[in-house]
Amino acid sequence: MIKKFIQKAFYKNGEFTISGFTFTNIIILVFLMGAVLSPFAGTCGRGPEFVDAKTDNPLAKSKNVQGAMVVQQALREIYKEVNPAVVRIETEQEIRITANPFFNDPLFRRFFGIPEQREYKQKRQGLGSGFIISRDGYIVTNNHVVNNVDKIKVKLTNGKTYSAKLVGSDQTSDLALLKIDAKNLKVVHIGDSDSVQVGDFAIAIGNPYGLSSTFTVGVISSLGREEISPDGFSRIQTDAAINPGNSGGPLLNIKGEVIGINQMIYTQSGGSVGIGFAIPINHAMDVLEKLKKGEKIKPGYIGVQIIPNPTEDQLKELNLQGKTGLLVASVELGSPAWKAGIRPYDFIIEVDGKKATKFSVLKSAVLRKGVGGKLRIKAIRDGRVKTFTVTVGEMPSNK
Repeated sequence: MIKKFIQKAFYKNGEFTISGFTFTNIIILVFLMGAVLSPFAGTCGRGPEFVDAKTDNPLAKSKNVQGAMVVQQALREIYKEVNPAVVRIETEQEIRITANPFFNDPLFRRFFGIPEQREYKQKRQGLGSGFIISRDGYIVTNNHVVNNVDKIKVKLTNGKTYSAKLVGSDQTSDLALLKIDAKNLKVVHIGDSDSVQVGDFAIAIGNPYGLSSTFTVGVISSLGREEISPDGFSRIQTDAAINPGNSGGPLLNIKGEVIGINQMIYTQSGGSVGIGFAIPINHAMDVLEKLKKGEKIKPGYIGVQIIPNPTEDQLKELNLQGKTGLLVASVELGSPAWKAGIRPYDFIIEVDGKKATKFSVLKSAVLRKGVGGKLRIKAIRDGRVKTFTVTVGEMPSNK
């Protein structure tokens, strides 16, 4: 098309002539050249376009992928709902640094001519996590996050910072309750840690290494980890990444409910290796209610040794096949349980109206009632169901 136009406009009798350079012909020529070259516009210096990589992704239409995207959306909603109720806790502690104790000995100093040593003060910073459980500013964290510190500051996700008061703490359970002067705060939703099962989703939110609002996802790896807890209550094990700074933050289920309080990790490197532990929230709430009332946490005691998971052979020998409960292995003479009439081989099936499916049910009931409280325990003995009323005693000092 351009060739024919040029021949007609600029050639006469087969020879090129300058008379064809009229304004109209030049405009038409430019237009035709632009139309021909437009597909190549912008390609110079930009490199090839990866057109093949922009084709439709067949996985986007996969039912399995679409199902996974539903879970992904649920996780986004959980973060949006819960994160504003998770706080950053900063602590400050003044420590005194003294010289080598040998230098404090006046004879040593006189012999070597060493002047009297001065004591130095240094401020130590700490970091942890916590979460809000009441709109008027009550906050949960670990005792080891705030133990023996001079100042506690709480920073919310909206950037506001508050000075916090330590309402109460318990070293044995590693729990602490803080209070800030604020109102209409976003709170978490409390779940039921007794309903947790291995394989359930586990979600942690906190401030590992100072990285605020970090969200990690895993599963419940194990339950009943009593051997690693100083208070004898089981811990929830998870592989959701927990690191220094996560302590005191919430462990959530797939509904965004708090099922535990992140407490510690097993590690040889200092960072997460997928073995973290959380305090079950049901146990924690019993302790926190007492701390809020200003009560001292006194370990309860009823004086029984329990077999929490009796074998099939043990159940068969006692004609208890198919039954779920706690087998009493021994009872201390003169203990609260002994006085109430409980004896070895009694099979506890209910504690205060709750089925005794786990040892933690009995432990939590003893803690919740406290010293002087009364427990109503149902047990099977010789095929009959018997009911006992046990008055919780204080743990002897030699236990």
